[in-house]
Amino acid sequence: MAERVTIQDIADALGLSRNTVSKAINNTGSLADATRERILNKAIEMGYKQFSYMSLPNNINTPAAKPEPVSEINEIALVTRRLLGNSHFASLTLDKFQQEITKFGYHLTMHLVQDADVQNMQLPRSFVCEKTAGIICFEMFDSAYNGMLCSLNIPILFVDTPPALPGHFINADFLYMDNHTNIISFIYEMKKRGKTKLGFVGEPMHCQSFYERYSAFREAMEFLKLPYKKDYCITGSPVPGIQGTGEEYKDYLLRSLEQMHELPEVFLCVNDFVAIDLLQGFRKLGISVPENTWLCGFDDSPESRIVTPPLTTIHIHTQIMGLSAAELLISRIREPDINFRTVHTETTLIFRESTGD
Repeated sequence: MAERVTIQDIADALGLSRNTVSKAINNTGSLADATRERILNKAIEMGYKQFSYMSLPNNINTPAAKPEPVSEINEIALVTRRLLGNSHFASLTLDKFQQEITKFGYHLTMHLVQDADVQNMQLPRSFVCEKTAGIICFEMFDSAYNGMLCSLNIPILFVDTPPALPGHFINADFLYMDNHTNIISFIYEMKKRGKTKLGFVGEPMHCQSFYERYSAFREAMEFLKLPYKKDYCITGSPVPGIQGTGEEYKDYLLRSLEQMHELPEVFLCVNDFVAIDLLQGFRKLGISVPENTWLCGFDDSPESRIVTPPLTTIHIHTQIMGLSAAELLISRIREPDINFRTVHTETTLIFRESTGD
């Protein structure tokens, strides 16, 4: 049997201090993103499993919950295509999820799916089926690979999925945030304020949540009898079907803005990070928010509150998402034959300065 990998082993392999590696593994302290990613990638490569996503309250008077007895198969595997930074809604969702599964005697392990794993339809090397009681998936948007995961016959929960198009359905439980209600509420409020020219920014076919947000936008525009103009919308990406990030996507947004003959009065973005990228494009073109146009994001990321101007956005309640994820997966482990479920958790519309508030 291979010896258990320790934090010191990882530190030695990278030539870093044990303290630095511990900060990355336990999500504490301050580290450069590149250093954190390097450490986590090495940890996954070496087969380290005891990652922490919890931020427990400093309340020494609160006794720890006593785990309920479970079988020796007590690992719940987090399977993801990307490292989930602190700005991603998944980070806080996993905090709550891990707190809840610990009460039932389970612990969380992380498995990063590489491009080669997807191409070859293989599991990450760190994944051991015989030890895995359940799987929770984040940022897993390849339908064929997700189907392979489901074929393992291990209880599985997807937090967001590829767009649910014909032929892409799989047997699993699904968890989303409510991508519908508050987009309609936002557009209704914009109409009340006299704003009738609205545009949407983001790649709808990237994932089911983005597709639902775009669908809600189209539905609200039609229901409220507002004109939908394709020229006001930026729904492509440098790579079709994949939501762009980084400088390439910023350049794409800038070129799209330059080609617009007229700006809409309001841009609704698929998430806060797209909104912030769009805001940078505005600045290069001398467009001011909220003076020349209004802007709304989705997620209520930490960045949305500190950017200038602060973003109007739709808040994701990560605590209820984490709790719901635990309930869905634990109940599936205990009762594998119950009907499959799709759950949407509440979101909240928050107005800030980017819409003149």
